[in-house]
Amino acid sequence: MTRNASRLGLAAAALAVLLGLGAFLPRPGGEDVPTLRVVAGEFVRSVPAQGDLQAVRATPISVPAGVPGPFRIGWLAPDGSLVKQGDVVIRFDPSTLEKRLTDAEDDLRSARLQMEKEQLSGLSEVRKLEKDAAMARIELQQASQFQKKDEVIFSRSEIIESDIDQQLAAERQKHAEGSQRTHERLTGTELALLQIKVRQAEAKIQQARAGLQALSVTAPHDGVLILKRNWRGETTRVGDSVWNGQPLAEIPDLSSMQAEVYVLEADAGGLKAGKTATVAVESAPGVTYPARIKRVDALAKPRIPGSPVQYFAVTLELDHTDPRVMKPGQRVQASLLLDQRKDALLVPRQAVFDREGRSVVFRKGEHGFAPVEVKLGASTMGRIVVESGVAAGDVLALRDPTRPAGTPEIKSAPKPSAPPARGPRGGTTIIIG
Repeated sequence: MTRNASRLGLAAAALAVLLGLGAFLPRPGGEDVPTLRVVAGEFVRSVPAQGDLQAVRATPISVPAGVPGPFRIGWLAPDGSLVKQGDVVIRFDPSTLEKRLTDAEDDLRSARLQMEKEQLSGLSEVRKLEKDAAMARIELQQASQFQKKDEVIFSRSEIIESDIDQQLAAERQKHAEGSQRTHERLTGTELALLQIKVRQAEAKIQQARAGLQALSVTAPHDGVLILKRNWRGETTRVGDSVWNGQPLAEIPDLSSMQAEVYVLEADAGGLKAGKTATVAVESAPGVTYPARIKRVDALAKPRIPGSPVQYFAVTLELDHTDPRVMKPGQRVQASLLLDQRKDALLVPRQAVFDREGRSVVFRKGEHGFAPVEVKLGASTMGRIVVESGVAAGDVLALRDPTRPAGTPEIKSAPKPSAPPARGPRGGTTIIIG
């Protein structure tokens, strides 16, 4: 009995030790799983953008309208130079207009000489035809006066011959008078055509002279001259050919500025007019200016032709303009606030798992971790807003507790339970931060 009792005591002691050690061993419930307690906090989602400053209002400087081009630029005031009202800002090369004026003057002289020649030639021909018509009338008169009609005195053949002579004289008179009228009409038509050439030449001379007078473009008021830039960012240069009405520069109103910035298409979810933003001028770091989104382009476009990267152009309306710091064309950095919540439930991305197309988290309870389906909202690079499914104070697993520690898991990106937001282009945009 004593030996059996001793054996039973040793077995009980060993069982107690094993039970004690069991408290420190990993359990299927996941005591070794890292966790996080859900707390409510402020959620902010913003996107960066770059661009430049522009004047809200500006007076355009263009090639003179009404004068046919092209013009060749002979001189330009420097970009960004201060100008006074009446200062010459652009001069065009006069050689093309001078040649055009010379050619038009030559055309005018040639047309006038042709008119004089046609008038003299027509007058001479008309006088000749008038003489022919007069001679024909005299012949007809004589033929009628001395027509042989008496059959007693004249033979039948003489009477017939006299009658034929009278008819021929009448036809010659008719032909001469008709030729005179026809030539007068032809002469008048030719003179009218030459008169049109004269007027055309005179119009060309007037246009060329007006163009020569407009070769110097002056500033309409005081300000800063800003030259226009093409899609490559290049300004108009001396020697470029331009056409009438083409804008070349502008003199902006420096009292009111706005920013034209560009946002990557992938970051444009939720981008719309009315959202707040901040703008910083690169030449004055450390100072930000409040702004508001005024306009968003309907279509995304590449900033560089041929590039697959597309941007939405966004116009930012500044709350106020500082003329001492802000000048048109200056580079700016902007931050556009797209979403902000005060008491949002935020969880790390690694706490959300995809199970058969559903977004779930593992919430810790009295009997371990249990999967809970959640509805997701907006997100940033590292955090996601949980709209429903969990509450503040819940403890969530940061890895799948159903898998042993150290086992790799292939996780798909969590999907929001709510319908995806519509981007500015009308396509589906999943907000990913």
